[in-house]
Amino acid sequence: YNGRTVYYILMYWTYFSYLLKILCLLFVSGLGFNIVGGMDQQYIANDSGIYVSRIKEDGAAALDGRLQEGDKILAINGRDLKNLLHKDAVELFRNAGCDVSLKVQHRLQPQNGPAGHRGDGEPDGIPLAVILVPVLAIAVVTVWAFMRYRQRM
Repeated sequence: YNGRTVYYILMYWTYFSYLLKILCLLFVSGLGFNIVGGMDQQYIANDSGIYVSRIKEDGAAALDGRLQEGDKILAINGRDLKNLLHKDAVELFRNAGCDVSLKVQHRLQPQNGPAGHRGDGEPDGIPLAVILVPVLAIAVVTVWAFMRYRQRM
């Protein structure tokens, strides 16, 4: 490969990555859940943790199926959520991007509660990535092909 070829490969890779991120933002509006808690709005007395208050129907979290209402979120993308104000936690979630990693402590079920406790970490639903990655790949290829077609006209 000469320098020019490497430049074009890098240019297309950068374009592809940028396009993929834009498509991710278009297809997934937010993480699909609401949070409560923080140092200034404690959900549980003497606990400033961040908790899932609501899973939005057909949102990313609902499609993934592992996160449940009442779960405590300990970290997002490696960032510990201890001792944060509620607004600061919300900002972290809003700026998390597409590739989100959550460290979660599942809500403990009462002993006489439902048997469907998922604290073992096994997902019951299809992971969101299994659905989104092929859809996004097809969309990226379609947009790329259309742009190449327009350049030739």
